[in-house]
Amino acid sequence: MEKNFFVKSHGLGNDYIVFDSEKIDFEISENFIKKICDVHYGVGSDGVLVKYPSDIADFKLRIFNPDGSEAEKSGNGLRIFCKFLYDYGYTSKREFTIETKGGVVKAKIEEINTFGKAKVITVDMGKAVFEAEKIPVKTDKKEFIGEKLKVADKEFEVNCVSVGNPHCVILRENLDEDEIKKYGPLIENHPIFPNRINVQFVKPISENEAQILIWERGAGFTYASGSSSCAVASVLVKKGLAKGDITIKMIGGELKISVDQDWNIKMTGEVQEICSGVLSKEFLESLK
Repeated sequence: MEKNFFVKSHGLGNDYIVFDSEKIDFEISENFIKKICDVHYGVGSDGVLVKYPSDIADFKLRIFNPDGSEAEKSGNGLRIFCKFLYDYGYTSKREFTIETKGGVVKAKIEEINTFGKAKVITVDMGKAVFEAEKIPVKTDKKEFIGEKLKVADKEFEVNCVSVGNPHCVILRENLDEDEIKKYGPLIENHPIFPNRINVQFVKPISENEAQILIWERGAGFTYASGSSSCAVASVLVKKGLAKGDITIKMIGGELKISVDQDWNIKMTGEVQEICSGVLSKEFLESLK
């Protein structure tokens, strides 16, 4: 593997660039993240994944949003990272652990494609946490489920949960892209959420299916999100609108989410490599 080698892959249209921190000779800075994620000046992506050594798991992953901020956890990012580890020989095991800012997660390669590469991956996303102070939400309420939130000229009934990162789930009878694009950034940056928040508008279809639109913290309107799917499934189970095994339908595709009685979450979905390459000296020079 050459110095400054990268892989770009997507999970249901949510794409990430992956690096190994031990095989690069540049700094992972906010400026670098913003530039490489830019479709005109860089490679273009929804974020960057960087592999590091771990003392508490088989591997360590740091996840960066396109605005340079660091995310605690990403479902699609984790599956893409698992594929990178398996495809490029970092492990031959089908099950392993990954340290993230949002905790240690277990991963399993479920299916291999015709090229011998990882195709379908299940990730143990940890527990859904509804305690407001742990999400966090600035409130004197123990949980922030079914609470009213005034946003500009509109009032929403919101349901907040953490699945390693914070989420605000809003049930809607109909989904409107213009609505989430208008109010998503306002909810993300609402002062009641000190660490900002991911936003999902949800249309329940049945007790085993739901359709969602996503506004991702630090990334904006997104075709798919693993952690968002986990958050939505957890809230639907919490509110008695769904059972433990739920298919979450997004613009980019579908994810299978399992929520058990102790709020442990597992997520299963496909990933696909788009391309690989080496950053040019010209690009790295432009970062200085």
